[in-house]
Amino acid sequence: MNAQIRQTAANEWEIPRGFVPGMRVPGRFFLSKNLAETLEDGALTQLANVATLPGIIRCSLGMPDIHWGYGFPIGGVGAFDAETGVISPGGVGFDINCGVRMITTPLHVSDIPDMPGLIEDLFTAVPTGVGSKSPCRLSQQDLTGMLENGAKHAVMMGYGTERDILRCEENGAMDGAQPEHVSKKARQRGIPQCGTLGSGNHFLEIQTVDKIEDQETADLFGVTEGQICVMIHCGSRGLGHQVCTDHLQILEQAVHTYGIELPDRQLACAPLSSPEGEAYFGAMAASANYAWANRQIITHIVRELFVKKFRIEYEEMPLVYDVAHNVAKWEEHDVNGVRQNVCVHRKGATRAFGPGRRELPHEFQGCGQPVIIPGSMGTPSYLLAGTKGAMEKTFGSTCHGSGRVQSRSSAKKSQTGEEVARALLAQGIVVRAPNQAAIAEEAPEVYKSSSEVVRTVHDAGISRIIARLRPLGVIKG
Repeated sequence: MNAQIRQTAANEWEIPRGFVPGMRVPGRFFLSKNLAETLEDGALTQLANVATLPGIIRCSLGMPDIHWGYGFPIGGVGAFDAETGVISPGGVGFDINCGVRMITTPLHVSDIPDMPGLIEDLFTAVPTGVGSKSPCRLSQQDLTGMLENGAKHAVMMGYGTERDILRCEENGAMDGAQPEHVSKKARQRGIPQCGTLGSGNHFLEIQTVDKIEDQETADLFGVTEGQICVMIHCGSRGLGHQVCTDHLQILEQAVHTYGIELPDRQLACAPLSSPEGEAYFGAMAASANYAWANRQIITHIVRELFVKKFRIEYEEMPLVYDVAHNVAKWEEHDVNGVRQNVCVHRKGATRAFGPGRRELPHEFQGCGQPVIIPGSMGTPSYLLAGTKGAMEKTFGSTCHGSGRVQSRSSAKKSQTGEEVARALLAQGIVVRAPNQAAIAEEAPEVYKSSSEVVRTVHDAGISRIIARLRPLGVIKG
């Protein structure tokens, strides 16, 4: 690790001002010594570059799944002052509100004698892969409703229950959405894709709860040992990607308009209060709402299949929680002892609000927000809870997954999809994807250890482990 980097506490490190020119605040990241060898110099530089942005508060932050990204590193968090701060698409990502949700079932492993058959049925029911199209036929009015009201609109259309809305971050819809700032091209891409899984690292996974570390909180979350659960990971599909592309072009010009000096053009931004900044925020929020609607529709498809296949009730598959990974949001935080409204960018990071936050469902007020951290096909996923430590150290943020350590092209050269699938099957894990290349790109070996990443944030006190889940069957985009 660079000699300028100093350790400040267990699993906590600081990048001093001056690491790159123009840093307004230090950079801080969370990393165990076992994960130190996975740290890329480029990701460190990006974290330091974020610290040069106008109005950034306290420090730029990196989670233990940190790796090189566009503008911000993936696993990057930055909070910005309402008056002097900026908003940057590079701090959100192209897949706006890529997120994950966890659904429980009344089933156990013995209730599913044919896992390959279940995975094949789910693969048929949930459109997956590049260019996949929704079984829903949305009108422009439906799309506008989803851009404005997210999961709420999907539930209103018959996809799910009112309780689902209460178990989503932001109740499944961000305030401030402005569909008028979503381009015609973005809308055209979104119409056929709501209710589809997409490609890349998106997945639908059947899991079993194989270890509970905090029984009291697990009971509050509705999770029991041996239980079959479903995890869904996807985002705003082509609509969100197009929104990011469209507004990046505008903000690249805004940088010059407002005289903002950047160390990296990928950090294109505009003042939060500017017309350009407000337009991007409105379009980004609308895209986030679309993503919540997307996951809501997939949830409904999965529930209907389980109801038919296993003769259970629809209501016996409740949503534990749904969290966003790529989003910028207005939140209240304590800054130097003063309660302040700030814009928090989380790029490949999860909100991890601690106990007492009014944004949480009533039943979680005492234990903190459910935090869902997926593994990588062959590795465990985890259910955690937000902490007071996260509120103090990271603006209520934690990791979002394992974090890549190998590129997709390199992964495909290392082993074939058939080889990866055979190795997973030997571990009792069934995998299905549109093609073998998609499996090779997402091999467990190309990611950091999910267990080590989660243990790092647990030991740092920015979230705490509640339960571990083992994969049984995976659909990869």
